[in-house]
Amino acid sequence: MMSKFFFYCTLVLYGGATLAYLIYLLRTTPLLATWAHRLISAGFIAHLLSTIHRAVLTGQLPLTSMHESLSFFSLAIVGAFIFFERSYRVAILGSFVTPLALLAIIASSALPDEIRHISPILRSNWFWGHALMAFISYAAFTITFATSAMYLLQEHFLKRKRFGALFRKLPSLEIMDDISYRCLTIGFPLLTLAIISGAIWSVQAGGNYWNWADRKQVWSMITWFIYAALLHGRLTTGWRGRRAALLSILGFIVLLITFFGMRHSVTW
Repeated sequence: MMSKFFFYCTLVLYGGATLAYLIYLLRTTPLLATWAHRLISAGFIAHLLSTIHRAVLTGQLPLTSMHESLSFFSLAIVGAFIFFERSYRVAILGSFVTPLALLAIIASSALPDEIRHISPILRSNWFWGHALMAFISYAAFTITFATSAMYLLQEHFLKRKRFGALFRKLPSLEIMDDISYRCLTIGFPLLTLAIISGAIWSVQAGGNYWNWADRKQVWSMITWFIYAALLHGRLTTGWRGRRAALLSILGFIVLLITFFGMRHSVTW
């Protein structure tokens, strides 16, 4: 099957790109960054072809199993990374983002990949819209998490006055804060729309907008409140720097708990 061929090509290319970006942390070699970018770009194309081929085979977005969801999550992360790497010229961002994408697709490869016949409940445009917006928002929050980690690392170097090779590779605090804020302004509205469309779909599936017994819905709302507080703080009280970075990291941890720990009874 072509989708499997492209999928395993993606695994190899993401693995090579991740290795190159991690080595780039230790060695200042522009050529290494160039090859890392080429590998991750080729991997993204292979991953996109695998996803499209599976979608054509099934006649639906490949988001109906944990295998498909993890794969799509990895695809969205890499797509967001390539966009921001090109926009801000920050190759070092790949050292923090590509390992996350690689872990997601490795986890995906370890799960059953059979094509499922979805239940009639999932045959709704509201469900597909909900899922697509949720994963794009997750990808944006992943970039926010990575830049927040980089921000705290750079701040540590500045406080300790350690101006080594890694310090010089990291972008300025202002650039990292700007990337984090830009991702937040993309991710939060999409997460909001994902929750709204999910509630509408929930009416179609179960007859009610909200079910407090559904842990997935409850934890999704907790995630929303954390990012809402972060955005509100940045817009009204000027939250920046360390405080915003720490809250971004907390939000991403809760997001992962929501995604992995609280499976939806209908979706997976």
